[in-house]
Amino acid sequence: MQFLLAFIVVGPLIGAVAALLPAPRGLRGKNPDQAVLRHGVTVTGAILVAAIVLALGFDHDHPSRMQATTDISWIPALDVRIHLGIDGISLPLLVLTALLTFLCALYSYFKMPDGPSPKAFVALVLVLESGTLATFAVLDLLLFFLAFEMVLIPMYFLIARWGGAQRQAAAWKFILYTLLGSVIMLLGLLLIGLKSGTFDMVALATDNGRGLTSSVQVIAVLAIGIGLAVKTPMWPLHSWLPDAHTAAPTVGSVLLAGVLLKMGTYGFVRILLPITPDGMHTFAPYLAAFAVVGIVYGSLACLALARPGSKGDLKRLIAYSSVGHMGFVLLGIATMTPTGVNGALFANIAHGLITGLLFFLVGAVRDRYGTADLDTLSGATGAALYGRAPRLGGLLAFAAVASLGLPGLAGFWGEMLTLFGAFDPAPGLSRPAFLTFMSIGAFGTLLTAAYMLIVVRRVCMGEKREEPHRIADIQTYEFAAWTPLAALTVLAGLWPAVLLGLTDPAVQKLLAGGKS
Repeated sequence: MQFLLAFIVVGPLIGAVAALLPAPRGLRGKNPDQAVLRHGVTVTGAILVAAIVLALGFDHDHPSRMQATTDISWIPALDVRIHLGIDGISLPLLVLTALLTFLCALYSYFKMPDGPSPKAFVALVLVLESGTLATFAVLDLLLFFLAFEMVLIPMYFLIARWGGAQRQAAAWKFILYTLLGSVIMLLGLLLIGLKSGTFDMVALATDNGRGLTSSVQVIAVLAIGIGLAVKTPMWPLHSWLPDAHTAAPTVGSVLLAGVLLKMGTYGFVRILLPITPDGMHTFAPYLAAFAVVGIVYGSLACLALARPGSKGDLKRLIAYSSVGHMGFVLLGIATMTPTGVNGALFANIAHGLITGLLFFLVGAVRDRYGTADLDTLSGATGAALYGRAPRLGGLLAFAAVASLGLPGLAGFWGEMLTLFGAFDPAPGLSRPAFLTFMSIGAFGTLLTAAYMLIVVRRVCMGEKREEPHRIADIQTYEFAAWTPLAALTVLAGLWPAVLLGLTDPAVQKLLAGGKS
């Protein structure tokens, strides 16, 4: 188990180095570009298999206990250690990351984004995977920061070199926002480590803030929270996200929405809730207020983009929907209750599955029509995907209703549990305020249903028109890349205990200060 977790974190880095080296003579094949893309599929597939084996070997009877741990001294002077481990909170995110990266590599093998050398593309995707997996596996504050930052450069180049229109501006906006937030976050992490005498996240969580004064906790939550909020993204620090998604290649958008946004919310749960509880208690009402504003703002932005005549880009609309969905995650965290935090973690996974699928589908629509502009797609009577590409239209409608929180699909449980958590927040938090937040959040679900159904009506319905060229339905490689996401969306919706059975004991222990 220790070896498996270390391999999962380090394996993609080794694969990235190998991707840049000349291929051995027997593996070059007739097309060197396809050979390196095949290498990406092989490495990410091996990491996914290792993650599944790790999940099967995980002690599901004790999900609150850190497992597969490695603890090696790295910088003795600062007591910084190479400390790895997983529990019921981090395991689902680890598997989700491995799955989405593999599906992106598989998709890219058949549909490589337009741009420079595939060698650099594969290497960057593997470095991105390694940094994300490390973020969910490390248990040292400084290692967490290094892993958190490790993903920035690969994503910058994926947008800047393989993106669409306005890609340079979007890439610069992405990296400037996230770097500024990270610098502020580093100050907060150093403050905790120096004041408590350790950077070990397990020891700090067990101490539960007793070694830190209330003023230190408040400053740390403010500093770290800003960095995490930028990555989440929380309103009003979200403005980099729509540009980045609109410009990014399809697989870049899938990884950005499905994996990178989760790093911010994971930091709130893993670091701020257990290590600085007094500081979180102070800022919880403000966090909840920003969260519900984000829910409503994201939905209203989507409604504006979906309106006929607005020239709304479908990728940009899905990006704004992420602002709203991640608002539910932040609202659940702000309740500081087991119900709310479990709902936040469930919504995290559901968003990764559903929005990852949506970006795959929107990318496929744009490839077929040459645009993601809703007015162009709709035309006079609608794009009529149901009639022209019925399987593609049906799957797009499925992803849309999953995103709006239809009962029986994964999107429902996370939002419901966060609203239940807001109905009865942690002791000391203003219940009238959180009841107001709950009401606004519930209103946001109606707005979500409105814009998603408008998108389905405009893109999927309408008369089947005669076109100069035929629109292809779902191809075999697309079916292989998208089916796991659709199947897991149904599984998590019908059997939520698969996730909640893992997260609940770990959340209970985390909120109790390390005591089961």
